[in-house]
This record gives sequence, C-alpha cells and structure tokens, in this order.
Amino acid sequence: MDDSLDIADVARRTGISARALRFYEARGLLAPLRTQSGRRRYGPAELARLHQILTLKRAGLTLAQVQRLLARRALDLGQLIDAQLSVLDEQAAAIARARRLLADTRSRVERSEPLDIATFCSLIEQGEQLVSQQEQWDKVTSRYFTDTEKAQFAQAAGTMPADFDQQAYAAKWQDIGARIKAALPLDPASDQAQAFYAEWCELLAPFNAVATPAMKAGVQRMYEDMGNWQEQAGARPDPGFDAEVFQFIQAAGRARHAAG
Repeated sequence: MDDSLDIADVARRTGISARALRFYEARGLLAPLRTQSGRRRYGPAELARLHQILTLKRAGLTLAQVQRLLARRALDLGQLIDAQLSVLDEQAAAIARARRLLADTRSRVERSEPLDIATFCSLIEQGEQLVSQQEQWDKVTSRYFTDTEKAQFAQAAGTMPADFDQQAYAAKWQDIGARIKAALPLDPASDQAQAFYAEWCELLAPFNAVATPAMKAGVQRMYEDMGNWQEQAGARPDPGFDAEVFQFIQAAGRARHAAG
C-alpha cells in the first residue's frame, strides 16, 4: 500500500470531504482498501474510481444513475444524456433569467435610484413578468423568423444606446395602445388619427434606426397576422396594442400617404 493515500490525503487533494468519501463507500460506489488496523487507504484503482464518480456527478447524474453506470447495469445512456441535457437547459434558462433581473437592478443602483428591500422585491417581480413576456415572444417570433433572422434582431438590439430603457419603452406602447383603443372608431384621415399616427412613428424611431428592410418587412408580416397569435392559448405576448389598433394605424398611414 506504499502508493496509496489515507482518507485525509484524498480529501485534501480532491476537495471532497471525508464524510462524502465515507458516504460513497456506504452507497457501494467506492471500496477503499483497509490496513490491518482498519484504516481506509485509496490506491490507484480506488482513486480512478473516485475520479469517475466525480466526473459523472459534474455532468449532472444522480448517485443512483452513477451507481448503475459503474455497476454496468442496463441503462439507456442516450436517453439518460438527453434527460440531463434537458435539465441543464432548464437550469441555464433559470440562471439567465436571474442574471437579467440582477443586471436590471444593478443599473438602477448605478443611476442612484433609491432601493430598499421592498423595491428590490418589486423589481424582481416586474423582471419576472418581463421574462415571461420574452418567452412568449420567442414562441411567436419563431413562427415568422428563422434563427438567423432572430440572431440579426439580437445583434441590432445590441446597437441600441446604453441608456435605452426597455421597460419605459414598453410602457409607452401600452399607453398609446390604450389611448387609441379608447378613441376608436375613428376616421383614419382625421386630425386626431393623424396625431396618433405621428406619435406611433415617433415611437418606432429606435427600431427603425437599427432595423434592416428585411427586418421591417418581417415585423410587418407578424403584426398583420397578430389576430391569430394573440388568441392562441399559451402564446399571448402583449406588445401594448391589439389587432384592431394595428389595423387602424395601418389605415391612418395609408390616409397620410394618400394625402401626400
């Protein structure tokens, strides 16, 4: 046993506690050698086995799954990997959501906005709502844009000014959408309608500044079909206005161009 290590040495070299090593032994995953006095010793084979256990655990496998693999019992490895990838995808999404929430809160702190625990919790709740909206938007946009086109949108969004406030921008769409809805029915050529149209175009300016013609055409197609996707359960992102409001704005735009 000259080339073996005692449990304290293994714990120090691997970062695994002696308690965890004893637990692995109790589960039948690890079988250390024993001295005449009963002290545990770990030779090359035992250390290699421990390395396998730790590697599989880092991949997200449970101890029961690790035990079955190491015991060479029947196990659909492909199915197991797919299941673990699904779990990791969910964890990655949760981490990404948490990062977005904290980043938004940090930006408010950097702007010297007052922030107590109640406000912090409120910001988290608002952020969670925004994340839910984003997930719903992803479902809708996948019907109208390819992954490449969606990547182009993301790249364009990265060129927005650093002080661009997405929440405030969304609130402006909610406001104009509600005011137009309350004013309908309305003659698209009327002064009030044209004032709404001008305000709408002003709100579109940040998007138009970074969007390509293809991006604008794609968004136009998506909103022309919004009567369909807004009614589908489980896919109801709220852009701040409904199909009726969008159709009115299109009519007001046609009236503007017809008038020269």
